[in-house]
Amino acid sequence: MAGQEQGAFAAGVRDVAWDPKQYGRFADHRSRPFHELVARIPTPSPRRVVDLGCGPGELTLGLAERWPEARVVGVDSSPEMLAEARARDTEGRVEWVGSRAEDWDPVVTGDAAFDVLISNATLQWVPTHLRLSPAWFEALAAGGTFAMQVPANFDAPSHRLMREVAARHPRADDLEEPLDRTRSVALPETYAALLLDLGADVDAWQTTYLQVLAAEEGAPHPVLEWVRGTGLRPVLGVLTDEAERAAFLADYERELEVAYPRRGFGVLFPFTRLFVVARKSA
Repeated sequence: MAGQEQGAFAAGVRDVAWDPKQYGRFADHRSRPFHELVARIPTPSPRRVVDLGCGPGELTLGLAERWPEARVVGVDSSPEMLAEARARDTEGRVEWVGSRAEDWDPVVTGDAAFDVLISNATLQWVPTHLRLSPAWFEALAAGGTFAMQVPANFDAPSHRLMREVAARHPRADDLEEPLDRTRSVALPETYAALLLDLGADVDAWQTTYLQVLAAEEGAPHPVLEWVRGTGLRPVLGVLTDEAERAAFLADYERELEVAYPRRGFGVLFPFTRLFVVARKSA
């Protein structure tokens, strides 16, 4: 979803409903990679733009402002996120479509020959995205651009500790598969090679943002609040019993307090993102 770690597209992931309010707590940090991705899109005046994984729609509406003459389509599988997006779109600037990435077919839905396809912080939730990407790229019009951004921090303490706490939890067997399913991000060279083989002009890079998160005294750890709206959702979907969930969160938060200590200015949270921009030959 645009600007979202959410990617509410994933098939079969047992998790809780997306919460636009929880996700939006870190909107500034989450939106920066989206803007940097869009700035590198070389297609000058697209007529058709698709945001695959549009989430609550704020960034998708920004695409409609950037390219006011374009038909802009926002696609997401989360009813909660789409409801938020439609509520934001008071002028009806964007077409909002409910679909999973696995089911979205640009030809069937009338989005064939679009000029720009953006997928921002979504494809990490789609285990089959490497298989699907060539068809999305081939559906572009001549000179069109496929631009994607995904988190590349699955070995960071925030995620490593989540897996370690899950491994020692009484429901470890139930938690292993949902957490493993979210680790579907490949290496930058894998994406580059895939698209170069299709004849694309590829620009791929990684950026590590040193994010400073506010850490109020007595408040939950900010990294816990960050992942609660994204990467922790598969865990929360399994641990529906309140006591089981509380025990997991308490154990996990203790680990986060050590890995990301609170300081006078807040908490330093390094976060790596992977970007790929692929332009089709004109």
